[in-house]
Amino acid sequence: MGRIAVGVDGSEDSLRGLKWALDEARLRDTSLQLIHVYPRLEHTYPLPDGVAVPDQGSLPTEEELQAAKEAILDAALEQVGGAGDLEVTYTIEVGSPTEVLCTEARGADLLVVGARGLGGFRGLLVGSVSNQVVAHSPCPVVVITPEKR
Repeated sequence: MGRIAVGVDGSEDSLRGLKWALDEARLRDTSLQLIHVYPRLEHTYPLPDGVAVPDQGSLPTEEELQAAKEAILDAALEQVGGAGDLEVTYTIEVGSPTEVLCTEARGADLLVVGARGLGGFRGLLVGSVSNQVVAHSPCPVVVITPEKR
């Protein structure tokens, strides 16, 4: 049994990619891995002298953050009609979307990403993350491009 990996960030284009990946996983009778990548939250630079950061209260625990991120993937699956009896796993990582997607795609039969079409020239329909994934993925990639707007 194989595996299809799909990047999900909650955007309309990633939801279209998720829907396509679900349909393809059903056709291939394979499992589906939903991958959500988020950036690090901490500052990587010191604050200048005299700059105060207002008290924001307590930060959420790792468990609360993990539950919130899983809720994003649960909601994405629900928006595209659910997985039914398809085997679905979640991968939630901190880091660069390109690096995480390509790392997680190792051993997958296919990597699916939605392209927002925000990178490069206006006439191009593929964004920077999808371009990088196509260039560096260890497996075949399907890029779901934006619908005409």
